Amino acid sequence: MTEDTLPTRRQLFEMIGKAGGAIAMYQAMTVLGHAAETQFKGPPMLSGARKGASVLVLGAGLAGMVAAYELRKAGYKVQILEYQDRPGGRNYSVRGGDKIVEVGGATQTCQFAPGNYLNPGPWRIPHHHRTLLHYCKQFGVELEPFIQLNHNAFVHNSKAFGGKPQRYKELAVDFKGHVAELLGKSLNTGALDDKVTAEDKARLLEALREWGLLDKNMAYAASLRVSGQRGYDRAPGGGVGGAPTPSAINGLPDLLDSHVWTQMNFYFGYVMQTTMFQPKGGMDMIGKGFAKQVGDLITYNARVVKLAQNGKGVTATWEDTRTGATATASADWCVCTIPPPVLSQLELQAGDKLKAAIRAVPFSPQCKIGLEMKSRFWEENYSIYGGHSFTDQTIGLISYPNDKMHQDGPAVLLGAFANEANGLILAGMTPEQRIETALQQGAVFHPAEYRSEFLNGVAVSWPRMPWILGCTSRWTDENRAAHYQNLVALDGRIVLAGEHASYYGGWMEGSLLSGIDAITRIHQRALAA
Repeated sequence: MTEDTLPTRRQLFEMIGKAGGAIAMYQAMTVLGHAAETQFKGPPMLSGARKGASVLVLGAGLAGMVAAYELRKAGYKVQILEYQDRPGGRNYSVRGGDKIVEVGGATQTCQFAPGNYLNPGPWRIPHHHRTLLHYCKQFGVELEPFIQLNHNAFVHNSKAFGGKPQRYKELAVDFKGHVAELLGKSLNTGALDDKVTAEDKARLLEALREWGLLDKNMAYAASLRVSGQRGYDRAPGGGVGGAPTPSAINGLPDLLDSHVWTQMNFYFGYVMQTTMFQPKGGMDMIGKGFAKQVGDLITYNARVVKLAQNGKGVTATWEDTRTGATATASADWCVCTIPPPVLSQLELQAGDKLKAAIRAVPFSPQCKIGLEMKSRFWEENYSIYGGHSFTDQTIGLISYPNDKMHQDGPAVLLGAFANEANGLILAGMTPEQRIETALQQGAVFHPAEYRSEFLNGVAVSWPRMPWILGCTSRWTDENRAAHYQNLVALDGRIVLAGEHASYYGGWMEGSLLSGIDAITRIHQRALAA
């Protein structure tokens, strides 16, 4: 076999896939560096669609658009019906002039300055979400770093340190220092001799001394060495008076009150580890990137009210949200990405198992609030560039922008990211009350600036968004075991897709992977029909 006749990598993967299935192909791709930490096997290898075969896609979010993009490449006739007047679904950015209309009629008009935005849905991309990174690169969506962990940001617990926020770096360094000292004492008293060998004990003590910044007596105490991690009382300088002075360490009881291990553990989460990315210019750049490929297939302002099927195809009845006119769209197959809280309210011709699964998917009541400030005071006065400050208050956290650093002019803080019960608390408020709550609670971090620098804000309460009625799926082990496979199974000529139809709930990666999986199974069924 000559070099000219050697199979391409794509052909090689196709042969491996045919011989050993998807798992074998994924393993091969991992070995060759084409897959890592996600079940992305590269773009679906669909071909040979029957002449005239058609697919109706409901929803122009990422799952729907990737399905339409790959189906059209495979030769299918595709149509997309989208409830809103824009692509992307939860993948969007709120900008100046945008209107947010809630269930019940509450309306906000964003007043952000040109170029500023809030990402009310997804706002960061983990480094191992290979599907999303692939399509961003393919569609020319420019990415920039998203600063996840910022040691200089704050941690606030109302029951610790008199309610005064503390720098994360001080709490985290002190916590590991005290834990290292306690473990070292346990080792030296022989309390763990039945657990470790003498050799391992010696190595562990050495590790604790280095990791915990312990002194020669295996004690965690204030020193210049410790301050090299947690920060100095008087920072190093130059010349005659350049000598630094160490900072005082916090006592263990105060650290335990702070619950700092919650934040430390947060950053160890598989999907919360650095490095992360964000699209340059706003998260909606991803939706717009997909729309450049499939925008001609999308009918906007189309609210689906009924989905019927028979042995030959599917028919969706939809209303024009602007005129109220009713129309229908038909195809051989349907990829439905309508979120379960909305889909459960439609007239759906499907089996009882699928209907029960749709009703069984819980959705989280998250709320995000964007606060536009006159200046980037968090950078100028606190040396905070990106990252998050956490609190035990309703708002959950504030997050600092990762772009346009060191620039003048207004900028937008994420003034709240409330989950679960806290999200419901904010959902019960008016938009104005939510913003006021964010200002009151966020001021604990920046009391001198929060009010005086505030310009305007918007609050996106996901349970009150009429096109989704919630933010992200929240499967439990129990309801996933009972309903997940029924949710993702082909029901006649209909298959569901979206982050809720994946094990990556709440992430764009899950939406894309589910969309690819759905169309792969439709294609197989269509060829076998």
